[in-house]
Amino acid sequence: MEETDSQDIALETPPKDVFNAPSIHQDELLQGTSYTHHASTPDIIKNDLSRDCVLGVDEAGRGPVLGINPIYWKTANQADDAGPMVYGVFYLPVDQHKSLLAEKHHFDDSKVLTPKVRSNLMQALCASGTDLHKSCGWATRVMSARDISSAMLKPAGTYNLNAQAMDATIDLIKEVFAQGVNITQIYVDTIGKAELYQKKLERIFPTTMITVCPKADSLYPCVSAASVCAKVTRDAALDVCYQSTRLVDAQATAPTSIADAWGSGYPSDARAVTWLKQNMDPLFGWGNECRFSWSTAKSMLEIKGNSIKIDWPDVNDDEQARRMTDFYITKLAMKVEKDEFEDELATWYGKPVSESVFRE
Repeated sequence: MEETDSQDIALETPPKDVFNAPSIHQDELLQGTSYTHHASTPDIIKNDLSRDCVLGVDEAGRGPVLGINPIYWKTANQADDAGPMVYGVFYLPVDQHKSLLAEKHHFDDSKVLTPKVRSNLMQALCASGTDLHKSCGWATRVMSARDISSAMLKPAGTYNLNAQAMDATIDLIKEVFAQGVNITQIYVDTIGKAELYQKKLERIFPTTMITVCPKADSLYPCVSAASVCAKVTRDAALDVCYQSTRLVDAQATAPTSIADAWGSGYPSDARAVTWLKQNMDPLFGWGNECRFSWSTAKSMLEIKGNSIKIDWPDVNDDEQARRMTDFYITKLAMKVEKDEFEDELATWYGKPVSESVFRE
């Protein structure tokens, strides 16, 4: 697996003063619940629903990327450990696509935009009266670390990260269509094989021109804008999660900034690994901020850490399965001599007796 370089880590580390966007739902974040946020459809679109619009899709928080041939594969073991994965969609009229986003506001490849620049662009998008607010709509799907891990660690029928991401993308696009927006073009930053993903979307949205390709955020401004929405939302979400852990942190010297504590959350970021080692509970591991499906977290719990191991009974084992009626006294049981009949669970709260004991 390729290491995430220092430039990637720096760009993925949340700024200390990240903009707290409307897409931050604190209660759901702290509960470890996934949720969707939709900004209001701009009046320029709402007042003319026949107007052609373009929509871009991108994500944040999936983790480092491993290059295989020309396709960028992102695997479960490479997902970052901290916080949610966020998918964002961004739409606006086709005739403003390049002039407003690329030429005026300089939306670009996420590696070109620093965390501070992304935060400022998101703030402008959310500020009433700005040209971005008047012309652009957006939405995010926050997929909590808890939900991602529980889906990926199912004992049967694993719901992998690619499938979760595709479903989140499809649901967001459907919800924008449901608002009456006339989306005629869709651009998506790929996950897995671009041609297969594109064919799947074309089957679901047959009347829309769809393009799925790697590095779409450097080619299509609407995808760059979707990336900004997703990344700023995730930065702020990480900050909310981290600040909640500081409230219960017994260490008075705990860093006040997430950048100093979790860093980027990438497996190759020493700050993230150090925090995990120092804050692992031997029974529960970590809280909702951590993806237990990440291989390094699993390794800490199962191999390297001083964790408490639990052997869960097999619910399908007939010998271990018990019915409620097994604890009831029966005439047959009363006839069995005490030395021949003893059940630890049945006698946990005392020995069974017959009705004669209660007769006067």
